[in-house]
Amino acid sequence: MSSRNRVGARAGARYHGDQAALPGMLDFAVNVRPGGPPAWLTDRLTSRLPDLGSYPSQADQRRAVDAVATRHGRAADEVALLAGGAEGFALLAGLRPELAALIAPSFTEPEAVLAEAGVRIHHVVLPAPFTLAGMALPGEADLVVVGNPTNPTGVLHRREDILAFRRPGRLIVVDEAFADGIPGEAQTLASESLPDVLVLRSLTKTWSLAGLRVGYALGAPEVLARLTARRPHWPLGTLQLEAIAAASSPEAVAEADAGARRLAELRGAMVAGLDGLGLHVVAGDAPFVLFTVPDAELMRKHLESKSIAVRRCDTFVGLPENYLRAAVRPEWPALIDAMTEVLQ
Repeated sequence: MSSRNRVGARAGARYHGDQAALPGMLDFAVNVRPGGPPAWLTDRLTSRLPDLGSYPSQADQRRAVDAVATRHGRAADEVALLAGGAEGFALLAGLRPELAALIAPSFTEPEAVLAEAGVRIHHVVLPAPFTLAGMALPGEADLVVVGNPTNPTGVLHRREDILAFRRPGRLIVVDEAFADGIPGEAQTLASESLPDVLVLRSLTKTWSLAGLRVGYALGAPEVLARLTARRPHWPLGTLQLEAIAAASSPEAVAEADAGARRLAELRGAMVAGLDGLGLHVVAGDAPFVLFTVPDAELMRKHLESKSIAVRRCDTFVGLPENYLRAAVRPEWPALIDAMTEVLQ
């Protein structure tokens, strides 16, 4: 475990995979559905372009909230729409936590925003294979952040292991940015109405909407009210509201699940390819793969020379320098072939 009391985030906390993927590269560094959003979604967004001369309407806001609430079996006041799941992390400091326990290795944005707000941070570092078994949190932690499935490890934690963190006066924040990339959304807490559990969801990965910034939070009404208290008026635009409503429809949820099942099969083939190179692959379920190589920097430079981008992992707390992360993509054989040249 590690603790940080000073203000200011580590430099690595602000590094994200998009910084590795230059135009024209085969992008395994970013975990966003390749090829852009489906045609039906772009058509629906395009149909709203004439409305951009007006402010976002209350009707659009209600429609998006109701769609999310229905999708997860929640009340409307248990939903807060966000400009991407990352905005949820940016708002956490407004809850004024005394000590935030960040389960690592994990997405670094919570560390960055909380440290910059002067919140004390305690990294709870999980050893490989990065499960929650036997893990202990500092008793005074009043905010806990855990990813499920966790980025970058891909590990899917059991719901009961996450709920075991609950204590009086503590809020559990579950980052479910990749939950809709898991078949059946296994182990999700999105439909659980609990007063001390806040779930953050992103719609940018599965629907290839990273440039639009769409997501939402699910939690107790009083928690959401505190979380969003200082947001400006019209925090989301018309296209964002339309995208959230569209991606939360029953038809879209079914399409996302079918895509998750295809990705799971593709992931199995990709893992087998990495295993065939003699590499250690972390057991996981997410639409990305964490694995080790003898020399990660050498491998990344070689792949860059082949116009292939992967995610460096030395910017994550708790990961040694020999880890790399790669998104699950149909082009994975090209990645294996390029890596073989270095490993042989």
